[in-house]
Order: sequence, then C-alpha cells, then structure tokens
Amino acid sequence: MTHDFSIIELMLNASWVVQAVVLLLVSVSVMSWAAIFRKLFALKRVRRLTDDFEREFWSGGNLQDLYHAALHRAREGSPMERIFASGMREFVKLRERRIHQPDALLDGARRAMRAAYQRELDALEVNLSFLGSVGSVSPYVGLFGTVWGIMHAFTGLGGMAQVTLATVAPAIAEALVATAIGLFAAIPAVVAYNRFAHDIDRLANRLETFIEEFSNILHRHAGGH
Repeated sequence: MTHDFSIIELMLNASWVVQAVVLLLVSVSVMSWAAIFRKLFALKRVRRLTDDFEREFWSGGNLQDLYHAALHRAREGSPMERIFASGMREFVKLRERRIHQPDALLDGARRAMRAAYQRELDALEVNLSFLGSVGSVSPYVGLFGTVWGIMHAFTGLGGMAQVTLATVAPAIAEALVATAIGLFAAIPAVVAYNRFAHDIDRLANRLETFIEEFSNILHRHAGGH
C-alpha cells in the first residue's frame, strides 16, 4: 500500500538542519520576489519618465525653462533630467564666475554630468547584486540541505535489520525537497537579474548618448564651433 507525502509533512519529519535550510531558502525566495517586483515597477517608471523628458527636451523648448522645471521636480524626475540639471547647474555656475572659455565651461559641465550619471547608475543597480547572489548561492544551499538530509537518513537506517525502498524513500524525499526549493529560489532570481541587467545597460546607453548630445548643445551656447 502506498502513502503519499505532502511537502509540509516531509519537512515536519526532516532533521532540524534540513528544516533550517528550507526555512532560509523560503525566506530568501520571498525577499527575492519582493525585490523583483520593486525593480520591475521602478524600471518601468524610469523608462516612462525618461521618454517624457527626452520628448520635452527635443521639442525645442528654452534650456533655462527646462532647467528650472528639472530643479523643481528633482526627486520625482528621471535620471536623464537630473543629469541635465547637474550639467546645466555647473554651466550656469561657471558663467556666473565670469569663466567664458568654451573648453572650461564644457569640461566643468561634462564632469558634473558624469558624476550625476554614476550616481543614477548606482541607484538603478540597487538590489541587482542581491538577485545575483540568490541565483548563484541558493542551489548550493539547497544541495547542502540535501546532502545533510541523506547523511542523516542513512545514519538512521544503519541500525535497521532490514532496509527496503519503502523505508528509504521518505527520508531521501525529505532531503531532496531542499534542492528543489533551492532551485525554486534561484531560477526566478537568475532570469530577473539577466533581464534587469539588460534593461539597465540600455538605459545607461541612452544616458551616455544624452550626455554627448547635450555637451554639443552646451558647446554651441558657450561660443564654440
């Protein structure tokens, strides 16, 4: 007669080490999914705000008006808008100091935009390393739980006079659950990490292109040709 074991029943009968490993992996999986959804919505918002600002920037509006609007919504704006504000702020500040050499003006603005670009990139990459760690470490943590569970199972079976598949199977199944949950935690994290890394690279390329294009505009405003 066969007996069906649920995962919960298997875990209740498992050793405390396997239970601890499974609890850790379930906790990590929940945090991983929370990080995935946060990053998904954050990147979607960044893309929308970047599209809006880029459309506004290239519509031919006044740079000073754009600059004041960017300062007004500094926290709520897009990374591209904050980079623009940083470059424009430095450009205006240098002009107020009566620095009129085009190269000096442009160099200062570019340095400010590069610093802002790095800050924005760091902000975009928040939680990315966590997902990478979950994807790479979780299978090994699950495997550790499985190895420990199998060792524990065979140690317990050593004192039995007769060992059959029916006595071995539940203990092995308990141990294998740890590997299964390790993979359950790792696979979504790896997929999300690769997707987000690709999206952030595309955004970074857009920001770098904007820095170059805006630098050319500032060069013309500084009197360069």
